[in-house]
Amino acid sequence: MRLTILPAIFFALPVMAQERIPSHCHAVAQGPERIMKASFGAPLDPDHVRIRFIDHASFVIETPGGVTAVTDYSGYTGRADWVPDVVTMNNAHTTHWSPFPDQRIPHVLQGWAEGDKLMQHELDLGEMLIRNTHTDVRSRSGGVRANGNSVFVFEAAGLCIGHLGHLHHPPDDAQYASIGRLDVVMVPVDGGYTMATAEMAEVVKRFRSSVVIPMHWFSGSSLEVFLDDMDGAFDVVRPGISDIELSLQDLPRQPTIMVLEPEAID
Repeated sequence: MRLTILPAIFFALPVMAQERIPSHCHAVAQGPERIMKASFGAPLDPDHVRIRFIDHASFVIETPGGVTAVTDYSGYTGRADWVPDVVTMNNAHTTHWSPFPDQRIPHVLQGWAEGDKLMQHELDLGEMLIRNTHTDVRSRSGGVRANGNSVFVFEAAGLCIGHLGHLHHPPDDAQYASIGRLDVVMVPVDGGYTMATAEMAEVVKRFRSSVVIPMHWFSGSSLEVFLDDMDGAFDVVRPGISDIELSLQDLPRQPTIMVLEPEAID
């Protein structure tokens, strides 16, 4: 088992260092309307990122220079022999982490605390900066396991992309401030394993995100409940694809829920 277990700041090797477009995670952003469809691995414009929904809570985030990160990595991304630069993991359930990550992965970021020791990350990969904010989770005994989850934020191409992991409660004011405003947020909408859909909808609205990507929706019934609970506050787009390209300039003016279809990397 190989995990990043010490709080640290990491820097990528010089060969990977690319200039990162400054983000505005702690400021307000606006942009014209456009969401671009794409396919994994195709060339990207300099100011864009690609997001692919693999399955469950795993996404690939890709930069124009080829930096790739996989969220809530469970050990499986597909049949292709492909290695991301970094993976993030949360361990509320085994489907969100792996005790045996591929040893070729340069950076494995653990999202849960070890006892009183926080796993605080700020990983600079040049084109992408990855940081986390801890949240609590419910314990198996019905209590609270402090700092058992992380909301990971990926800053790339000027965008702030957040992944809520296995979020069990609304963040408090300090956690919201630490996370910052999210242009794009991946949200668990299972309705029970994490949070009730109505409560999760309020969290999404608080983040003021332009693009919301549902995850952790299993058969789809909880997804429909979540969409109902949003009650017209967001547009809903169902493009029937697994990949999208986004840029800061192309964010929709009307907040949009983008329902991506899971697809492994084969």
